[in-house]
Amino acid sequence: MEQVIVVGGGAAGLMAAIMAARAGAKVLLLERNDRLGKKLLITGKGRCNVTNAGDLQEIIRNLPGNGRFLHTALRRFDASAVMHFFEEELGVPLKVERGARVFPQSDRAMDVVDGLIGELKRLKVTVRTGCRVSRITYEAPCWQVRSDRGERWEGRALIIATGGNTYPGTGSSGDGFRLAQEVGHQVTALRPSLVPLVTAEPWVKELQGLALKNVRVTLFDPNGRKLGEDFGEMLFAHFGVTGPIILSLSKAATDEWERQGMDRALQPLRLRINLKPALTMEQLDSRIQRDFGEYQRRQFKNALTDLLPRSMIPVIIALSGIHEDKYVHQITRAERLRLVELLTGLTVTVTGHRPMSEAIVTAGGIAIKEIDPKTMASKKLPGLYFAGEVVDVDGYTGGFNLQAAWSMGAAAGQAAAAQVLEFE
Repeated sequence: MEQVIVVGGGAAGLMAAIMAARAGAKVLLLERNDRLGKKLLITGKGRCNVTNAGDLQEIIRNLPGNGRFLHTALRRFDASAVMHFFEEELGVPLKVERGARVFPQSDRAMDVVDGLIGELKRLKVTVRTGCRVSRITYEAPCWQVRSDRGERWEGRALIIATGGNTYPGTGSSGDGFRLAQEVGHQVTALRPSLVPLVTAEPWVKELQGLALKNVRVTLFDPNGRKLGEDFGEMLFAHFGVTGPIILSLSKAATDEWERQGMDRALQPLRLRINLKPALTMEQLDSRIQRDFGEYQRRQFKNALTDLLPRSMIPVIIALSGIHEDKYVHQITRAERLRLVELLTGLTVTVTGHRPMSEAIVTAGGIAIKEIDPKTMASKKLPGLYFAGEVVDVDGYTGGFNLQAAWSMGAAAGQAAAAQVLEFE
C-alpha cells in the first residue's frame, strides 16, 4: 500500500509528490497523459513563466479569484522559495524579466519539467503515466483509487491535482471536479478565465493579426459601470480580440456574465481602447494639428501614417465619418475633435468569449470553504487533499497561476506526508 497517492502530474501534482517524498512518505504519482508536465511545456509560449518575483501582497492582488485563501500557503512557499527550489535544488537557472516575470535562463520549459522529473527519480517516487483515474472511494483508514483500465491502489492520503478543464489536449478534462463531487465536495460554477473575447463589429476582422502595444483598454458592463482596466499589448483576431491585456480583462468579463447568469443569453459588454494613452485629448489634438499642418496638401487617407499602423488607417477613416479624399486643410475643428475622441475611445462590443478549450485557466472549482487553507486538506473527508487549478482559485497572466499551483502543491504534499507518517 502506498502512503500518499497523487492524481495529476502537472505543476501542483509534481510539487505535491516531491514535497511528500522529501518528507519521507512513500509516494505514487498517477498521470493520465503519456508524459508528465504536458501543460507546463506550453506555458509562457513554451518558455514556462515559473513564477512572479513580486511580494506576497502583489501575488495575492493578481489572484483575483480567491487569492486571499492562499495567504498562508503563499507565505510558506513564496516566490523566492520557488526560485530557490528551481535554481539551488533542481539546478535550473532562472531570470527575471519585465513585470517581474520569472523564466528559465534557457527559455525552455523542458528544462523546468526535466528538473522536476529528475527530482522525482532521485526521491524514488513511483510514477504511472497513461493512467486515468475513474473512481475514488474512502474505506477507513484508506483511500481506494481505481483507473479506467481496472487497476486499483490504496493509500493513506490522496491528493487530487488534476488541473482544470482548459487545454484538453494536455489532459485537463475536468476529471478532478467529477471525482470531488462524487465524494461529496461542492464544485463552484466553472467558466473560462484568461480567454480571448468575441466582438460584434465587422471592422475588427479587417484588423486580424494587428498587434497594438502600449494601449489602455477599459471594460464596461451594459450599464456603463467600469469592470476593469489594463495597459499593455492586445491583438485583433478574426473572432474579436486577444493578447495579454485582453486575457486579463476577460476575467472581469466572465465573472460579470456569471453574475448575470451564464444559463441566460450573455448581455454584451463594451471595450474602450485608448490608442494614445500617453497623451491627453488636448495634447493629441495638438499632435494631429501638427501632422495636418505638415501634410496639409494631402488627402485625409494619406495623412495618418505617422499616427496609426497602416492597416488601421482605413478603419479609423471609416469610423471617423470624414471622407477619405478630403484634403486635411478642409477638415473642420469639429471633425478633428471627433477623430481625437475616436483615437482615445475606440469602442468594440463584446458579445462573448472563446471556448473553454482556448482559455489559459479555469475559473471556479472545488469550493474553498471546504478546504483547509493551511494544509489544502478536505474539511469533509480525512486524508483527502486538493492542489492547483482544480481548486476555485485563479489569477492573471505573469506567473501568478503557477505560483499558486506550486504553493498549494507544497502545502498538500507536506501535510499529507505528515498525516500518514504520524499514523504509521
